[in-house]
Amino acid sequence: MSLAENIYHHSRKLPEQAAREALDFVQFLEQRYAAKGAARAEDTETFLAAVAGTLGDDFPDDITDDDLGTDAPRHDLD
Repeated sequence: MSLAENIYHHSRKLPEQAAREALDFVQFLEQRYAAKGAARAEDTETFLAAVAGTLGDDFPDDITDDDLGTDAPRHDLD
């Protein structure tokens, strides 16, 4: 008997309210564990779809290191 069949077999012996609680718990676990693997791929695709084409025509694409500021020298805290 598989694990899923074993869970089903035991759930059939429960009173209605306890079976509903068991179902709620199984759905909670499904959200917590099963959705994580699928959510990562969907999150990446959703993110890329959201930012694709968001840079306007006026976005400067010719920035070089000369355009960046210089770091301020740090002093020892001694």
